[in-house]
Amino acid sequence: MISYKNLQIIGTSHIAISSVKLVREKVLEERPDFVALELDKNRLMALMSSKKRKIKIKDIMRLGVSGFLFTVFGQWMEEKLGKMVGTKPGGEMRVAVKMAAKIQANVVLIDQKIDITIKRLMKSITFKEKMRFVWDLIKGIVFRKGDIEQFDLRKVPSEKIIEKMINSVKIRYPSVYRVLIEERNKYMGKKLYRLMNKFPEAKIIAVVGAGHEEGMLNEIKKYK
Repeated sequence: MISYKNLQIIGTSHIAISSVKLVREKVLEERPDFVALELDKNRLMALMSSKKRKIKIKDIMRLGVSGFLFTVFGQWMEEKLGKMVGTKPGGEMRVAVKMAAKIQANVVLIDQKIDITIKRLMKSITFKEKMRFVWDLIKGIVFRKGDIEQFDLRKVPSEKIIEKMINSVKIRYPSVYRVLIEERNKYMGKKLYRLMNKFPEAKIIAVVGAGHEEGMLNEIKKYK
């Protein structure tokens, strides 16, 4: 967790049980005025809904075939990993919303719209990166057994492992790194800075995926 002025950033794993516990404890302990989440409106609604959303033609039209398939694959992987540890993906975000309501804190959505992110990714990713991704899946490089054994999926990976994973993405998939990490860090950092600047006396807790904390903080500091 990183603290800066009136902001605390909690880095989480979307499938880690420990993240759910940490978010619950910190929100109740700190009693912030604002709880900022790495979500947009559509993702929040889907996350809080008890019904499994059916696939609609308009979803494919909105994201494009490639973007839609990428989204489905990502959701499938999160669900698969979640089942391995006995939890549903996004549990820490759900508990953040519930705890915010309990202490009457304002929930602020700081992430870019998922539609924009996916379209940007599909437009930016190169043919070489697509082929490399397929090859990595076939060869088992993306989820090598040795790498998975380095950390407990029920917990947030260590900073060392997160840094290693991010650097690996940056080298092998520069477009993916730029769109999913770098651009979103800038977007979320800007929204957090505006919130901090508008309410300097307010206490803010931001809940984001591990790996975004340092990048977001660096973006916030640029606005000095």
